[in-house]
Amino acid sequence: MAGPTYQVSEKLAAEFSLRQNDIRTLICFAAAGTLMVTWSWPNIPQIDGLFTLGILIYTAGTYLLLRKRVYDNNRGKLFHNVMTLDAAVIGFVLGLSNFSILPSILFITMIQFNGLINGGAKKWVVDNIAFIAGVCSTFLVREPNWTLSNNMAVSIVSLIGIFTYFCAYALFVHTRFRKLDLHTKQLVNEQTLYKLRTYKLARYLTPTVWRAINEGREQALASERKRVTVFFSDIRGFSSLTEELEAETLTDLLNTYLTEMVTIATKHRGTIDKFMGDAIMVIFGDTQSEGLKKDCIRCLAMAIAMRKKMKELQTRWYNQGIKKPLQIRMGINTGYCTVGSFGTTQYMDYTVLGTHVNLASRLESAADAGEILISHETWSLVKDVIMCQDKGEISAKGFSHPIKVYQVVDFRKVLGRHQSYFEENAEGFSMHMDLEKIKNYDKNKVVDALEIAAERLRDKIIK
Repeated sequence: MAGPTYQVSEKLAAEFSLRQNDIRTLICFAAAGTLMVTWSWPNIPQIDGLFTLGILIYTAGTYLLLRKRVYDNNRGKLFHNVMTLDAAVIGFVLGLSNFSILPSILFITMIQFNGLINGGAKKWVVDNIAFIAGVCSTFLVREPNWTLSNNMAVSIVSLIGIFTYFCAYALFVHTRFRKLDLHTKQLVNEQTLYKLRTYKLARYLTPTVWRAINEGREQALASERKRVTVFFSDIRGFSSLTEELEAETLTDLLNTYLTEMVTIATKHRGTIDKFMGDAIMVIFGDTQSEGLKKDCIRCLAMAIAMRKKMKELQTRWYNQGIKKPLQIRMGINTGYCTVGSFGTTQYMDYTVLGTHVNLASRLESAADAGEILISHETWSLVKDVIMCQDKGEISAKGFSHPIKVYQVVDFRKVLGRHQSYFEENAEGFSMHMDLEKIKNYDKNKVVDALEIAAERLRDKIIK
């Protein structure tokens, strides 16, 4: 989008420079004409004739030079320098024409106007200095004549020249404003189109990548080692479902599911790494980290919210005729990974790599429908906030040793009196009690054991 806009801007700037060059040429010819009217024909003073010829040669030379350099990047500076020389030439002409009243007023006014409109106060000062220098230079070729003449012929020629200049300049400004207005409208249209395309493009990039590119912080995507929490989820039995549903129904179902899950992930400030069909990969702690523990809690809060949302979606889909309930399963792991951009100069992908990423994926595959499995590393960070059940150890592909896993129940503060799983660990003490698994005939035995342990703990004096 920048290419066409830049070319149009350059074309307009070059065209404006050409028009300004034409206008300043009129002034130089008007100055030469004013000087020629002061001659006593046919007895033309030789020195005046030479100066007039010099002015005409200067005018033609600078006109051709500015036209040749119209596409030069330094044309603005060159144009200002030539305008300053023009002010000196006009001062020289007025000195030679004995300061005729009307030409002097008109040309001096024109110098003030040009200086202010083309460069502001600084340019105005420089042009006036050049004008005074031009007047003073006439004293080198003839005696100063301080008698202000009122030659009608000189006045008419200068008046015609200045009148033509201001009319041409007014036309130039009008044309410039009109073209700038058209150019502005074109830029607005391009900007609207750019925003629309940007919005569409942003949907294909993760918020982290898009934000870094949009803010010019590509270095933030450089590869580095970080301790992050990685989340994987997918719909169990989704592959078999694709064979049962029509393509349109399947597409609508999948888009609804992904939209709801992405909304939850965004709410909990997770970085959506990628979609793999019905599978989702989310990272916490890669950017804008709030600390490892808080990042991990946010990840589990997202997973719990997703599980609850899935129950709502199941009811919605059942009412739409999908009898087989869709179940989500999730796996979460925390550890050091390599985070950043990977790929070639033609294509880059922002993601995380490492053994802990593979473990999160294995936990997701090992989870049952509706389960959230987490590793021991993740459990150790959230156990005081989130209730988890010990699920023992599992064998994971690619790992030679068994993996200790836990199932996420819910936030402790949410469970309240409905809490059915109790877990506490301290030095010299460990308790894991699942009320749903305790049989009636074991209930009294468990209560007696807890009471005995509690009584002995109260009686013991701990130093």
